[in-house]
Amino acid sequence: MTLTLDGVTKVAGGQTHIHPTTLTLQNGTMNVLLGPTSSGKTSLMRLMAGLDKPNQGRILWNGQDVTGMRVQDRKVAMVYQQFINYPSMTVYDNIASPMRLLGKTAAEIDAAVKKAADLMKLSPLLGRKPLELSGGQQQRCALARALVKNAGLVLLDEPLANLDYKLREELRVEIPKIFEESGSIFVYATTEPEEALLLGGNTATLWEGRVTQFGPTPEVYRKPVDATTARVFSDPPMNFMPVSKTGTKLLFGNGQSATATGRLHDISDGRYLAGFRPNHVEIERHTPDALSFTAKLHVTEITGSETFVHFDHGGGRWVGVLHGIRNLKLGEDMSVFLDPAHIYIFGEDGRLVAPAAYALAA
Repeated sequence: MTLTLDGVTKVAGGQTHIHPTTLTLQNGTMNVLLGPTSSGKTSLMRLMAGLDKPNQGRILWNGQDVTGMRVQDRKVAMVYQQFINYPSMTVYDNIASPMRLLGKTAAEIDAAVKKAADLMKLSPLLGRKPLELSGGQQQRCALARALVKNAGLVLLDEPLANLDYKLREELRVEIPKIFEESGSIFVYATTEPEEALLLGGNTATLWEGRVTQFGPTPEVYRKPVDATTARVFSDPPMNFMPVSKTGTKLLFGNGQSATATGRLHDISDGRYLAGFRPNHVEIERHTPDALSFTAKLHVTEITGSETFVHFDHGGGRWVGVLHGIRNLKLGEDMSVFLDPAHIYIFGEDGRLVAPAAYALAA
């Protein structure tokens, strides 16, 4: 089974929600749509499901054009961030409803419902109504209903956002296993890069209605094709600063220089953009060849296990993620260190020129 979006676009109210997009998704695969709010994730999923019709392009299922086919005539299951259940039915009947519509026997329905309920930790709650459940339990009921439908295409639109941390982490591990075993095409929308990495499979990064890159998740993370993809696939977003290459020297924004070695030695002289992720920012020197920059500490955010530090550097804003609780003085000029192995080089047009050395070694 394959799902192909062939040059699809979506325009509503004079506003382009999806720019021309071509994607092919294979059966039994996990496919993550990663992007910030309003990047086009839900719009793209609605086109896949048949809830909306593209203004241009086609949607193919196993090579068959299904662009105009009604959603109820497709084997599609969809779960939203805001759980949707039938309030007058029990949990058992909610989960069983898709199978009854398909004309399954009572024995088939009972076996499937109990299996799905066990996976979603709903077995003790099968006799309750949705309004007697917590929000997390209601969402698990909606997920179980999608599971028993045995759909060829399963679309999950930020389905774990309203669950507590422990259950969210458990389901991030279990959901891919559950649906991949069925051979379905699995599409999961999220705003969180960490969630994309945990889910694995393939990732499509979205920005303002455009798919900027699609491929195996680790590859998209380590080798973003452009600065936009790098921003999307980093939380907090990737930091940037101007850099120029002259001969064997790299000259960074505030006059800091480094020798252009390895992959950087062969790039042409000119102006570029250096990018580095917040988790690679340090305030102590850990490697002898680390670059040192002076930056003013603007804000700190302590999360418990980490401290987010916001710096002003040369008129730009950098964010670093430091381990542990750090008591730092706001407004102070500090030394910020960066291992050259963690620096990406992008052209002035934003396209990747040289990936970070650590990404090549991974």
